[in-house]
Amino acid sequence: MIKHIVMWKFKENEEEKMKEFLEGLNRLKNIIPEIKNMETGININPKNEFDAILISEFETMADLETYKNHPEHVKVSSLCKSIRTDRQAIDYEV
Repeated sequence: MIKHIVMWKFKENEEEKMKEFLEGLNRLKNIIPEIKNMETGININPKNEFDAILISEFETMADLETYKNHPEHVKVSSLCKSIRTDRQAIDYEV
């Protein structure tokens, strides 16, 4: 099992677009069968540097690549790229 964790920092005054992005990301659970589990969250601690997180699970790295390259993910990701200032990610095997 592969865990894929991503954190984003967004531009100021982009809260609505951030929520739109996260909603779009969550809809992918019903579109891309390679996603075994997925959750997103918005930071509630003002001391933390990042604004939102994705924690997702895939059977294999190949499944993760399929997800990353899926046209619906690419579309959702393009919104994120337009409003983010930073992104950090890690993939690890469980």
